[in-house]
Amino acid sequence: MKADDNTGDDRLSGEVARIEAIINSPKMRDIRRNMSGGPNPAIRPRNASTIIVIDGKGDKARLLMGRRNRSLAFMPGALVFPGGSVDRGDARIPPADALHPDTEAKIVANLRGSKTPGRARALAMAAVRELSEETGLLIGTPGMLASTHPDWSDFRDRQIVPKVGGMVLFSRAITPPGAPRRFDTWFFIARADDIAHVPEGGFTPSGELEELQWLRPQDAIEGPTREITRVMLVELMRRLERDPDLDPAWPAPFYHTRNSRFDKKFM
Repeated sequence: MKADDNTGDDRLSGEVARIEAIINSPKMRDIRRNMSGGPNPAIRPRNASTIIVIDGKGDKARLLMGRRNRSLAFMPGALVFPGGSVDRGDARIPPADALHPDTEAKIVANLRGSKTPGRARALAMAAVRELSEETGLLIGTPGMLASTHPDWSDFRDRQIVPKVGGMVLFSRAITPPGAPRRFDTWFFIARADDIAHVPEGGFTPSGELEELQWLRPQDAIEGPTREITRVMLVELMRRLERDPDLDPAWPAPFYHTRNSRFDKKFM
């Protein structure tokens, strides 16, 4: 094992320990106790998608990140990847291609509830849509979008059909119980080569995501990130070192709460 691997292990363990400290804090314990004994059921995680766009390979790799608006209730000012909740319309928009079979199979096997290819595709499409809304970057190919849905107007206006075939499932994490907002977040990786449209000036910042920039993973982890983002950055640095070509069959880490621990398994 390389020295860098030991450093990565230590950092990963440290970030997970911080998340476990939050899970087991008196405040979170009281919230979970009130939920279990009160009239309101525990908050069910909402499906969400995050997209990590990578430009370049090896030491030259850069990641697209931005800062959440400081006026937002959830993670204000945090440095994050583009992403958000899955909408119903995401399952109804026909992409130009299909998910890679390995990616689709991995998602379908691990979905909560109905395990269908359509729901797997909706997760990837949500990531593409969120990237468009928060940055102005469109992942796709020239063509006419067969939908009039308003959330996809940028694609339709620019005659671009979204693509999902080059996206790789990277990881997944579920917000621990007791948090006021809970998400079952699926993290995808996409290559910048699949971007079909770049706005004039590089980005079109949304009111939600600002200060967009391309960062080295090493620099991003030192920025104003939250614990789970740092966990994903460490996992990403490991992945890029061990699997620079981003094989869709590569195991994807899944972080979730189990017996007051922020546990990890692979999908």
